[in-house]
Amino acid sequence: MGTLYGEDLVSELRSQVLSLSCRVEELERENEGLKCRLSSCSCSKAEGLTSSISVNFELTTPNKHHCKEFPVNQTTEPAIDSSFDHSLLCPTNPVEENEAYAFDDLCVETSAKVYMLDKIEEPGFHLKNVYQYARRYVALKIMYFGQRFYGFASEAQMEPTVESEIFRALEKTKLLVDNKEKSQYSRCGRTDKGVSSTGQVIAIYLRSKVKNNGRNNDNEKTIFGENYEGEIDYVRVLNRVLPKDIRVIGWCPAPAKFHARFKCLSREYKYLFWCESLDIAAMQKAAQKFVGEHDFRNFCKMDAANVNNYTRKITTFEISSCGKRFEENELCAMTIRGSAFLWHQVRCMVAVLFMIGQGFESPEIVDVLLDIGKTPRKPQYNMASDLPLILRSCEFEDINFICSSDAGRALHEHLKNEFQTHMLQAAIFHEALSCTSLPEASSLNLGKKPKGHVPLLLRPTEPSFEERRAKLNLKGVLKS
Repeated sequence: MGTLYGEDLVSELRSQVLSLSCRVEELERENEGLKCRLSSCSCSKAEGLTSSISVNFELTTPNKHHCKEFPVNQTTEPAIDSSFDHSLLCPTNPVEENEAYAFDDLCVETSAKVYMLDKIEEPGFHLKNVYQYARRYVALKIMYFGQRFYGFASEAQMEPTVESEIFRALEKTKLLVDNKEKSQYSRCGRTDKGVSSTGQVIAIYLRSKVKNNGRNNDNEKTIFGENYEGEIDYVRVLNRVLPKDIRVIGWCPAPAKFHARFKCLSREYKYLFWCESLDIAAMQKAAQKFVGEHDFRNFCKMDAANVNNYTRKITTFEISSCGKRFEENELCAMTIRGSAFLWHQVRCMVAVLFMIGQGFESPEIVDVLLDIGKTPRKPQYNMASDLPLILRSCEFEDINFICSSDAGRALHEHLKNEFQTHMLQAAIFHEALSCTSLPEASSLNLGKKPKGHVPLLLRPTEPSFEERRAKLNLKGVLKS
């Protein structure tokens, strides 16, 4: 077994050596191209440029050493046009993460592009996470309106998703240093299709204009509040290319051990609804029964293959008026805060509260469904709609998001314009309503009874957690 592993390792390293050899040849060709451009350039920025940079690639395999050098000259460093947008500075052909190299400083401006290679002090690096440009680990606060998206996570089978749009923007702006996995990417939550957010949080390594951020980020005591000046304006750069229903609203340096999901202290959701004839007092009484630590398996979509613990803690559950009315109807909101939530948990809790508000169920049904000993199987019922649900905020310790004044003004202007557009659309619907009259009740419907409500405890039930696990075990899905 050890011999096979050693052979696989040697084979992989040899493959990497071959790949890097090809990369060296590409860099040599680029070098020659730059030298030709500089030799034909008559501007003052190219004066004195004659060459001198040594690039040393060194790889170590169990029995080989590969080292390649090629010369380029430089005696003076040219100035960079101050009118150029330096927030988008990046090398056009970044070295892969497993490539070893050592560069002197080189910054050449040609054809309205800036080619920049950052300095690494010691030559002869081996196969390690080494980059020719600065990078830093950052947390980004994201706002999105979920009506047209198939959820947040890009693992969804349908497109578009919010996450896929964010990564397209990161690639377009050249902020991405590597793929999702190697960039230490994490997200706080994966909202469902149609759900919006004003406070989703992701964490990822991005390019930086401040050197040695990798070292600073490892020190959780000193990174926060430091090295902001001169940094890329991540909010402004990304919002330029993101679709209008996604916006970055803040960023913050994060320690290397930060994880957007597991470091989150609490999450807050808001669910908007029209009160109509709902019994809000009964709903509020039932909502308070959710507060505390409970097993919520009857208030979620169960994922028995991946989730064993369905206990979650709700810290607050409030129902309040939004202060907006339409005719006799009042807009209200449920605000739910907790440490973490299960799949579809909020929409399931809201669905049961609506049954209580309509008088179909008593508030005590919540106690019954939370008692897993008495009710081990979830009654079948439909979730509440996804459209009114908002992931409002995610709370972290020592993560304080910032936004530059320029980016903040642009964000405010964008949201104001979007609001006015939707207000115009609402006015059009209001005009359409005024052109119609409410028809009288038809005699055909006088004897028709409304569809009856089947009490939750009399409905068919879904399999229990234990039954689901046993079925998965028979299929060989679960690991022993």
